[in-house]
Amino acid sequence: MDEKKKLPPTFAEAFGFWLKLGFISFGGPTGQIAIMHEEIVERRKWVDEGRFLHALNYCMLLPGPEAQQLAIYIGWILHGTWGGIVAGSLFVLPAAFLLWGLSFVYVKFGTLASIAAVFAGLKPAVLALVAAAVLRIGQKVLKNEAMWLVAALAFIAIFFFKLPFPLIIAVAALVGYFGGKWWPAKFVIIKGHKEQSGATSGATLEVAASIQPTWARAFKVCAVCLALWWTPVLLLGLWLGWKHTLIQESLFFSKAAMVTFGGAYAVLPYVAQQAVENYHWLDGVQMLDGLGLAESTPGPLIMVLQFVGFQGGWNQPGNLSPLLSATLGAAITTWVTFVPCFLWIFLGAPYIERTRQDTRFTAALSAVTAAVVGVVLNLAVWFGSQVLFPNAAQQWQVDGFALIVMAVAFYGLVWRKWNVIAVVLTSGGVGWIYSLV
Repeated sequence: MDEKKKLPPTFAEAFGFWLKLGFISFGGPTGQIAIMHEEIVERRKWVDEGRFLHALNYCMLLPGPEAQQLAIYIGWILHGTWGGIVAGSLFVLPAAFLLWGLSFVYVKFGTLASIAAVFAGLKPAVLALVAAAVLRIGQKVLKNEAMWLVAALAFIAIFFFKLPFPLIIAVAALVGYFGGKWWPAKFVIIKGHKEQSGATSGATLEVAASIQPTWARAFKVCAVCLALWWTPVLLLGLWLGWKHTLIQESLFFSKAAMVTFGGAYAVLPYVAQQAVENYHWLDGVQMLDGLGLAESTPGPLIMVLQFVGFQGGWNQPGNLSPLLSATLGAAITTWVTFVPCFLWIFLGAPYIERTRQDTRFTAALSAVTAAVVGVVLNLAVWFGSQVLFPNAAQQWQVDGFALIVMAVAFYGLVWRKWNVIAVVLTSGGVGWIYSLV
C-alpha cells in the first residue's frame, strides 16, 4: 500500500491539483509555498522535503515570483516541460482574469464614495502585510551582525541614495559570495538541503534525471522562450508604433522581469517609482489600491503589475478605446512578466538538479535575502507615508483610523496568525462600515 503512494501522479491528477491551486493560492508567496509544501510533500508525497527545499532555494535566487517559479519547477520534475507549463500557467490564469474584472470595476467606479471607503480599509491592511513581511524575512535571515549590516546598507542605499534595486542585489550577492569564502560562519545562514535518506522520491526522479543539461538543449529552450516572450511585443509595435504606451509597458516590464529579485514586496518600490513618477501611468494612491486588489485575489502578489499595465493603457490609450488599450496593457504586462519565469526554470533546473549536494551558493543567497529585508523596509516606509500621513500639506497629521486598522491587522498577522485573505477582506469591510458611521 505504501508503495502505491510513492508512484508519480498521472498528468491528469497533477493538472487537477495545479488548477485547484490557482484558485486557492492566497496569502502571498509564503502562504502559497506553504500550501504547496502541505499538499505536495506532506499529503501527496509527490516530492520529498529535500527536493522541495532545494528547488525553493534556486527559485529565491531568480528574478520574478518565487512561488510561481517553484510551481513550474515541481511541475517540470513530475512531468517534464508540459508539466511545468501547466503548473506555471494555472498558477497565474485564475488571478489574471479575476484581477482584470476588478481593475475594470475600479476604473469605472473607484471614485464612488463606497468604493473609496473600502480602499480606505484595505490600504492600512496592505501596510500591515508589508510590515509583517519585513519581520518575517528578517527573522529568517538576520541572525548576526553581518546580515544586519547588509540589510541596513541596502535600506540606506535605496532610501537615501535612490540606488537601483538590481545594483543593490548584485552587490549583495558578491558580498555574500566572498563572505562565504572568508567568513562562512557569518554568511552561510540559509542552509543548503540534501536529499533526505529514506524519503520517498521515486515519484520525482525519473523525469528530471532523464533530461540532460546540454548546450543544444539550452539553445533550444532560449530560442523558444525568447520567441514567445518577444513576438507579441513586436506585433504590437508594428501595429501601434514604437512610442505607444503598450510598447513602453512591454519594454519596462520585460526589463523588470530580468532584474526584479526578491519577490513582489522587493520589486514594488522600483515599479512604483518608475510607473508613478516617470511614466505617469497611475498615481501613488492608485498604486496602493492596486496592491490591495492583488492581495484580495489568488495567485502571485506580483499580479499587481497587471493592474499597473491596465491603468497605463486606460489613462494613455492613444488611438485605441480606453477599455481595449487597458485590456491589451494588462495582457502584455502579464505576458512579459511571467513568460521569463518559464525560461529561468526550464534553462536552469537540469543544472540545479545536479547540485543538490552542493551548498556553495547559499552564502550569496543569504546576503541577497538580507538585502531584500532592507529593500522591503523601504517599501514599508513609503507605504506608511502614503497611508498614515495622507495630507501632504500637513505631514505629521496622522490618519487615526488607518493607524488603528494597521495596528490590529499587524497584530493579527504576526501574533495570531490570521488568514491573509480574511484580514484583507475584513479590513475593506471595516472601511466601508466606518464611512457609514
